[in-house]
Amino acid sequence: MPQTSTRTAVSGSRTPLDRYFKITERGSSVAREVRGGFVTFCTMAYIVVLNPILIGNTPDGTGSFLGGLQGENGPKIAAATALVAGIMTVLMGAIANFPLALATGLGLNVFVATGIAALPDMTWADAMGLVVLEGLIILVLVLTGFRTAVFRAVPHALKTAISVGIGLFITLVGLVDAGFISKPAAGPVPVQLGQHGSLNGWPILLFALTFIAIVVMYARKIRGALLYAILGGTVVGIIMQAIGKIGPMSSAGKVVNPAGWQLNVPKVPTTWVDLPDFGLLGHFSLFGSIPKIGVVTVILLIFTLMLSDFFDTMGTMVAIGAEGDMLDEHGNPPSTERILVVDSVAAAAGGAAGVSSNTSYIESASGVGAGARTGLASIVTGILFLLATFLAPLVSVIPHEAATPALVFVGFLMMQQVTGIDWDNLEVAIPAFLTIVIMPFAYSISAGIGAGFIVYVVLKLARGKASAVHPLLWLIAALFVVYFAIEPIKGLFGVA
Repeated sequence: MPQTSTRTAVSGSRTPLDRYFKITERGSSVAREVRGGFVTFCTMAYIVVLNPILIGNTPDGTGSFLGGLQGENGPKIAAATALVAGIMTVLMGAIANFPLALATGLGLNVFVATGIAALPDMTWADAMGLVVLEGLIILVLVLTGFRTAVFRAVPHALKTAISVGIGLFITLVGLVDAGFISKPAAGPVPVQLGQHGSLNGWPILLFALTFIAIVVMYARKIRGALLYAILGGTVVGIIMQAIGKIGPMSSAGKVVNPAGWQLNVPKVPTTWVDLPDFGLLGHFSLFGSIPKIGVVTVILLIFTLMLSDFFDTMGTMVAIGAEGDMLDEHGNPPSTERILVVDSVAAAAGGAAGVSSNTSYIESASGVGAGARTGLASIVTGILFLLATFLAPLVSVIPHEAATPALVFVGFLMMQQVTGIDWDNLEVAIPAFLTIVIMPFAYSISAGIGAGFIVYVVLKLARGKASAVHPLLWLIAALFVVYFAIEPIKGLFGVA
């Protein structure tokens, strides 16, 4: 009886904010959530700067550029990118109570630009209309329970492999974005150290120092190590730029200074606040693509978008849940269906805003690594994105070399889960291995998941255990076969 009274007293002393987000219940605090939300924003704020570059400089099938003239449309795309990311990330925190942030999907935006909008006679509005349709279809799959059922049908070992594979994936992303690893211009090897097989320049030194700072602070159990390192690295970067006049690595898409900054040049901005231009919102045509490229092509393009969105999010939320020790005994994160609903709406919202499909970001793992465990962190991240619509100059201050060390370190944290896979059981070990290695090597989360699913089903069939495979896994494996064979299928139907 006294114990019950004590629990009641403790519960009654919690604030409404604590009770709603279950902050104490998940072993966190408001300070940790705010810190984690800020770290997540710092590691993915680059999308506000990068998205205008990726989709703003590619002409559509009519020769027009998204949002107006090339070179003048950047601020408009950046504002819409930050706005949708902010709104959808706040919704993720408020509705799903999960520390997951959303923004325009890298890879998906490039595919929309070069694989859809650039098709003959297609306009950017037509391309964004397909993104809206894809998001609406996924939303229907969630509301009917199909998407959640698929997620729950995946064996726990494969979910663990997905998390580990994403850890390696974001490690590679961090190393490449920092310039620590690059693709050589020619030669037999696919990657190299630095820009020419060696490390050179102050930005690389900043990356190394920031990473070492994270490692040392983490080893000394200093809370907020990731945030402190990013902020400290930004300050050091500003000093480096002021003294060395380093400048950017690339100009007009060409490397002009191998020892320069990868994306953002860290310097005190001359303008701190700028009014956003939201003129890109509503720039989509839902069915305008059908008479231009045909129904079959439309279906194939939507299928490609949908499958990538569908499983990228599944892998991401498992990885985030595992990193924060929030998965249940079956490897499922809390509020799975709510997470998927918000993510589906985000896909359609990104298309409706003219900035491509919005999806869950694995960079959220950096915030979880900094202590985030609830949706309050997502709300903090979302608010910072909304502020970024006005404070775009400040977003461009953080250099990649100061933010990406957090991704590399979180990759290490996620890699530790590999011990949860039974490597003596070939039926799960081989699919898990393929899932883990194909993600970074193919630079695609969906490709890794697809390879693992297909081989898992094949091995079960080969060993006479077909009945042990969930029916939905048979369906998904078949869909992934179509996904991998999409180009031959296009050729079969005469689709360019």
